[in-house]
Formats: sequence, structure tokens, C-alpha cells
Amino acid sequence: MANLGGQPIFIMSEDATRQQGRDAQENNINACKAVANAIRTTLGPKGMDKMMVDSIGDLIVTNDGVTILDEMELEHPAAKMMVEIAQTQDEEVGDGTTTAVVIAGELLKKASDLLEQDIHPTVISSGYRMAKMKALEVLEEVAEDVSFSEKDKLQSVAKTAMTGKSSESSKDYLSKICADAVVSVAEKYDGSYRIDRDLIKIVKSQGGSVNDSELIEGVLIDKEKVHPGMPSSVDDADIALINTAIEVKETETSAEIQISDPSKLQEFVDQEEESLKEMVRKIKESGANVVFCQKGIDDIAQHYMAKNNILAVRRVKKSDMEKLAKATGGNIVTSLNNLDKFDLGEAGSIRERNVSGDKMLFVEDIEKAKSVTILVRGGTEHVVDEIERAFEDAIGGIASAMKFGKIVGGGGATEIEVAKELKDYADSVGGREQLAINSFAEALEVIPRTLSENAGLDPIDVLVDLRNKHESGDKWAGIDVFSGKSENLYDKDVVEPLQIKTQAVQSASESAELILRIDDVISASGFSSDGGPDAGAGGPPAGMGGMGGMGGMM
Repeated sequence: MANLGGQPIFIMSEDATRQQGRDAQENNINACKAVANAIRTTLGPKGMDKMMVDSIGDLIVTNDGVTILDEMELEHPAAKMMVEIAQTQDEEVGDGTTTAVVIAGELLKKASDLLEQDIHPTVISSGYRMAKMKALEVLEEVAEDVSFSEKDKLQSVAKTAMTGKSSESSKDYLSKICADAVVSVAEKYDGSYRIDRDLIKIVKSQGGSVNDSELIEGVLIDKEKVHPGMPSSVDDADIALINTAIEVKETETSAEIQISDPSKLQEFVDQEEESLKEMVRKIKESGANVVFCQKGIDDIAQHYMAKNNILAVRRVKKSDMEKLAKATGGNIVTSLNNLDKFDLGEAGSIRERNVSGDKMLFVEDIEKAKSVTILVRGGTEHVVDEIERAFEDAIGGIASAMKFGKIVGGGGATEIEVAKELKDYADSVGGREQLAINSFAEALEVIPRTLSENAGLDPIDVLVDLRNKHESGDKWAGIDVFSGKSENLYDKDVVEPLQIKTQAVQSASESAELILRIDDVISASGFSSDGGPDAGAGGPPAGMGGMGGMGGMM
């Protein structure tokens, strides 16, 4: 609203609400702190799980940061930015989502203290930016090299990612599966390795134990053969990948056929059957003895395939077709007229197996398979889901370690080392930015502090001990939450990929800087800056809005 000659002029809807200055900053900071606090207790091997219940009663039990934030259905605009931090971390690395969000929340908490001291938000942002650049330098300097051949270290990355999850009891066995899977699909390019995580398929099957999980050097197709007369297993398989229906095509336009002579009807049926026989003949002539079809297969075609001892599967997902092509070296053809022996993929064996009452096809014994499948087993649906999330975290961690060839120590060791270097750096900067850099360093210490809190340890004693060890030169001293002591965790194989730390620092810092620079929140009609509809600008400062899934969090 503006005034012109004493007459008020409304430039926004009367229903719109607005928050300015410190009120807007505090509202945003408190919302983000509430999100960080909500998932903080899940951090580390001793972290707790969250139970998320949606509006129709479906529940998820997990301690995976990005899963929790996705299910919370946040409405507050600033809180949504915390979800973006987790999503970016998940997409770029695949692990460390909770770490990134907790650091962002602590950066904003420290910034709130600086605002109370009348330090301008742009000064805080500038200090945070300087601290971020220095932190990234330190991380690069302290990181240790890891190579493709160091399978033990890669497995240690997976073990660290799985510790604290449902799969922890079998982490030695499962970490080997993860390492083998990533190594199988890795491709060397310009001196580094590229890993396409889409080439590692994870199939869940409820039933059995976690130790029944297995790595298939090939592709598992959650389908069964289309005809009981077809073979259930094929050795030395020549595989046709077909992206067209093995059926008689319908006319493109509506057409009506009138048959006055009964013999003509039989002739018409015979003609259709002959077309289907011709299709099967083309498949047989190509040399294929296995067919994976992305679309339908006519019953008559199924019959002739069975007579020719061809194993066929229909309505295979596009993603599975692409994995089969990558694994077996076959080409996906869109016309049977173009199918020849050069388009066929090869596999040592294809078996139809019964897994927990469901029939699945195992395409195995593929030399240098460039697509693999992990079959995840577990006693209940929720256990299987959580183990799948653990696999995804572990696979992402190994892929990142191989891609960049750098790893760092876990257990808060890396954060304490970076914080120590930042405090020394702050003394050389001077000015008010020095306060912001020191706050950044203290914010990084939230990781070892949270790890100790979640393990029931005294965080003050832990931090004092860790700082002393780092000052004396033990850069990988971290908190062993099982023994309660500060130890060199790198030597105990508690390691993480460098990218987890660099991405977390970058995302957390950039988001904190962005939120700090907001001093005016204008909410459209019917939606308040607190995140809830019609809550008004004077709502509670930590307004989390419509945290739908949080209603069932325990």
C-alpha cells in the first residue's frame, strides 16, 4: 500500500499478507531449523527411525533423510528449500542427505545469533561464502586417494553408509554385493570412471532373510514365460529384443468387413494365422531362442513359439529392455522385418525361478555384463523397503568414491578438521566476516555433536576430546559411537566419499545465504507466509504449515 496526497493506494490484493525485516528472517530461519531438528535424531549409526503415516494410513519406517522430507509434505516456502538441499544431495551423491540438511539448519541457527548482534545479513552471507570456499579447499587437501582396485576400501564406504540401517547386521555381505555391482557397470573415460546408477537394477521380494539377497550378473525380469509349453530354462541364449507387438495389426482407420460366404470367414482366419506364423518364422530364422517383447504377443503366436522351443516374455518395461540391451549386447528392433542375427543379444543361461511365490526370469552368465540386478530380500515389506534405501545410499557412495577417487574419514572427523582450519583462517580475515566464518566452523561441529547425542554420550566431552586430538595432528580422529571413544576412524575403515562432504557444504551454505538475504515475504491471497492457508502474517514464527506426513511421525 502507498499514499498519494493522503489517499491510500492498494497495489496488492486485500487478502495478501506480508512480512518484512527481522520478522520475515526469523520466520524463515525458524521454519528451516524445525525441519533440521525433525531429522537430526536420525543421524549416525545410533540414529533413530521415523514412522511416517500418510492421509490414507500407509506408513513408512525409515531414517533416510530425503525420504522423510519427501513424505513430510512441507508447505512453508523456506522449509521447502531444505527439501531441495536433500534432493540435490541425493541426486548428486546418493547419500549424506541428513548431513546436508542438519548443517544447513545449524548455519541458519548461528546466523540468527549474529543477527541478534546487529550484524547485517549481507555481511553474514559474505562470511559464509568465504568460509565455504576455504572449507572446500581444506576438504580437497585432507582427502585420501582411493583406486578402482582397492575393493576393500570401496566396501568400507558401503559399510559406513549402511551402518545404522536395517541392513546393518548383514553389512559385510551386502557391502560386497554393492561393490561388485558398481565395479561391474563402471566405464573408464578420460582417466576417471563413470557409473550410470540406472544400470544397477534393484528388485524387491518380500520373504526370506536379508542374507538371501543376491547380485545377478545380468538382468532379473519380474515376468514369467507367456506359454506353459515354452522351456523354463535356456542355455546359450540368443535373445531378440522386440519393441513391436507380435500380433495382427489393426487397421489405422475404422473399417468393417462383411463376409457372406462361410468359407471366406475361414479364409480370413487362416490368413491372420498365417501372418502370425510368418512373424514367428522370422524370429526363428534370425536364430533367436528367447524373445523379450515390450508389447503384446498373440495367443496363436505364443503357440507357434512354444512349438519352436522359443522362450518368450511380453510387456517388458522399457527400462528393462534397455538394461537387457546393455547387458547382452543386443539391439532393440522395432520391426520384425529388420531382425537378423546381428541384433541378437547373448547370455549363458536364462532361468525361470520361483522367488517368494512369484516367477521371475534370471538372465545370467553374461561375459562383462554392463547391467546388473540386485535382488533384495527381507522378512516384511517395510524391512525390504528400508534395505532398498540402504542399498541406494551405499551404491551412490561407492559410485562417488570411484568417480572422484577421493575418500575422507567418518564419525565427524572431517567436520572437526575443517572447523579447525576455518577458525585459523578466520583470524587472518578480520572484520565482521571473521564472526561469520567462526560461526560456519562451529556449525560444522554439529555433526560430531549430533552423533554423540544420538549415542547417549556427553557432546561437550566428545567435542573437547576431538578438538584436542585434531590440534595434536590426528586429522582422522572421530567419535566411535559404539565404544564412546575418540579414535582414528579412517584406519578402522569408517570412510565416506569426499563428494558427500563437498556437496553438503556447498548446498547447505548456498541455501543459508539465500534464505538470509530474504527480508520481505509476500504471500498471495489465501496463503500465508507461515505455510498454512489464511494463517495471517502474525502466525507462529516456526510455522511449518501443512506437514501432512508429520502427523504420524513418532
